[in-house]
Amino acid sequence: MDFALSEDQELLCRSVREFCDAELRPFVREWDEAQALPPSLYAKLGGLGLMGMQCPETFGGSALSAVDYCLCIEELARVDPAVSLSVAAHNGLGMSHIAMFGTPEQKQHYLPGLARGEQLAAWALTEASSGSDAASMRTTAVHDGPEWVLNGTKQFITHGASADVLVAMAVTSKGKGSRGISAFVVERGTPGYRPGRKEDKLGMRASETSEVVFEACRVPAAHLLGQEGQGFVNALQVLDAGRIGIAALAVGLAQGAFDAARAYAFHRRQFGQFIGTFQSVRAKLVDAATRIQAARLLTYRAASLKDAGARFTLESAMAKLYSSEIAVRASEDGVQIHGGYGFVKDYPAEKFFRDVKLTTIGEGTSEIQRLVIARQLLALDKTPDGPAA
Repeated sequence: MDFALSEDQELLCRSVREFCDAELRPFVREWDEAQALPPSLYAKLGGLGLMGMQCPETFGGSALSAVDYCLCIEELARVDPAVSLSVAAHNGLGMSHIAMFGTPEQKQHYLPGLARGEQLAAWALTEASSGSDAASMRTTAVHDGPEWVLNGTKQFITHGASADVLVAMAVTSKGKGSRGISAFVVERGTPGYRPGRKEDKLGMRASETSEVVFEACRVPAAHLLGQEGQGFVNALQVLDAGRIGIAALAVGLAQGAFDAARAYAFHRRQFGQFIGTFQSVRAKLVDAATRIQAARLLTYRAASLKDAGARFTLESAMAKLYSSEIAVRASEDGVQIHGGYGFVKDYPAEKFFRDVKLTTIGEGTSEIQRLVIARQLLALDKTPDGPAA
């Protein structure tokens, strides 16, 4: 069992870190206040291979391992969690669903542009009445000749207003529960498909989130993604992998909050000495560093199982649960160490504190992770009908 990064992985981390320092760090506050990321950023991310990290090379992707993917997501989150969230949603949800379950024609049509960062992906599962209980969704898709007609509204969709390619789940067979849900690819500009209200969020503000509305939206039959009735089952598989990405994001965010707190602790003087020499401050830093390392190892463990082709539902849920909750603690302690300066936007502690809470909510709340873990430990997870997100 080798816990050390390879030379290639060390180089990957350095490359992403240098990119973040040059292309993200100077603009973090500006993008947060604008509540938007510049479209040009996605092309830059694509040029570094970060918009198609787990996409096969055949379709222009980087074909990174799950562990390498975590390294990249973590490095992005250390500087700007909102950018990391957008990259994770693009790679791990919308694009991943197409790569995992699309036909050869669908993959060839959509993946190259997404991998280059020329197009942006979104994934639409959640609705106002079906968050954790995703199987109770109300958006419908009715087969009408050579087309499907979609009606309904999705909520809390990352890139809901800006995506070029959207993967949407809809009920195609009422009365079948989760077995009656299918997935569809919907392109920007399709009549009847439009963004709804943009959310004014507490944190992750630069990563745009909005409603998606379908009003007699007609898509070709060829836009059915995967088998009819398998959309929800496939969504659970996408979420299993996606949770590893959110765990990595939480680890990176926690590391960024820790780095900022440590730097401040040995810059700020009180009573004639650096506050980092005080026992109470040192205890916070030590505990945060220990928790972050434990979360990182949980996350890499889940990713390594994915790379090995083994089942990782339990491990991804554990990694997501623990990483997100220790990130909240690390961010809170970071604000406390900064004192009054942790409450103002001149220091990064304030933004980490606002951004972090989403990691305990998105892609399955902490409560849902505990339910998934319990089912796995008690051998109760016999069907794919359980809560997902």
